[in-house]
Amino acid sequence: MALTTTAPPAQVSAPPAPRRVATSPAWRHFDPLLLLAAGAVTLVGVIMVYATTRYPLALSGANPKAELERQAIWAVLGVAACAATLVFDYKRYLSWAPVLYAGTLLALAAALVIGHRILGAQSWIQVGPFQFEPSEFAKITLIMSLASLLASRKGAISIRVLLLVLGLSAIPLLLIFKQDALGSAIVLGVVMVGMLLMGGTKGRHMVVLTVLAIVAIVGVLQSGVLKQYQRDRLTTFLHAPSGLSQGTVSSSNPYARTIEYNLDQSKVAIANGGLYGRGLFRGQMTDLSYVPNQSTDFIFTAAAEQFGFAGSALLLALFALIVWRTWRAATLSRDLAGTLICTGALCMITFQIFENIGMTMGIMPVAGITLPFMSYGGSAMVVDWVAVGLVQNVRMRRFS
Repeated sequence: MALTTTAPPAQVSAPPAPRRVATSPAWRHFDPLLLLAAGAVTLVGVIMVYATTRYPLALSGANPKAELERQAIWAVLGVAACAATLVFDYKRYLSWAPVLYAGTLLALAAALVIGHRILGAQSWIQVGPFQFEPSEFAKITLIMSLASLLASRKGAISIRVLLLVLGLSAIPLLLIFKQDALGSAIVLGVVMVGMLLMGGTKGRHMVVLTVLAIVAIVGVLQSGVLKQYQRDRLTTFLHAPSGLSQGTVSSSNPYARTIEYNLDQSKVAIANGGLYGRGLFRGQMTDLSYVPNQSTDFIFTAAAEQFGFAGSALLLALFALIVWRTWRAATLSRDLAGTLICTGALCMITFQIFENIGMTMGIMPVAGITLPFMSYGGSAMVVDWVAVGLVQNVRMRRFS
């Protein structure tokens, strides 16, 4: 009888363990260039605020460093707000977008009822010793709201979604317009258009929107919707002559005469800086307060007079670095939501830089738009730094 042997069962090898992908901490992807450029511009802005306010405050008997100290505090709070923005993943902020949007609308409506009017705009709400401007924070809220909506559609923007975006943008825009804060309303419109383009809106839809926007702008300028001074601020740069400092005035309209005078003094201050500037705290136009609103809308003229063409070019290079690093973060983002957040911040900052500096040179409308990180004011400073924080957040967490 033959003996048979059974072979031992073949051993089944265990499946290979999944490879662990090494992930580095989010902070290692932080962009120091963006932070340094924004910090440098902020420092220049604080110094320019002091340069433009020290003599008027001293003449009135007040502390000449009062506005310097206040702006420095706002700068520190802005940097702190930037740091706080980095705590949570930006995707969590997107989930809060509806609440932030509703809160912003309530604040904008409250400004129409209990707000304080400053420089023609009823945009400020008093909270104890501080004032804040809801229209500034509406810029960030709109960016987050549109990023959340457009990213959920993954680049497929239908007519229904397009109308929803227009509606979400129109409500805060109209509330801000009612406050006579025309500049902030324009910024919201620019942000909306930029995010629609990046979000995947079809070309033919954008063409239709562009035509409608042109028709609406012409209609608004020709109708009685805008106040006289608002129309003058938007159109005077087209026909304002040089040489008003010698006493020539082109218009009999008192609003236009005032704006033309402001533009003329602004251009004189810039030209007065020459190639290398008059030196820090040595600008005649700045020291004697010839340029109206020089610490806010026209603060670039103070830098141009004191630092000249060379210093102004360096300042513009810092702004260009901020714009480039923001665009870089948008291109590095691994998801559409992050790209849209960076695009919104990019549109907001870039347009304000171009419009504000162009306004001081007489090549853009006087729209009451602040220069990012430089113009005097706490709300604008905090919002600018929150935008930097959101861009850093997207860049830091692009591998998570």
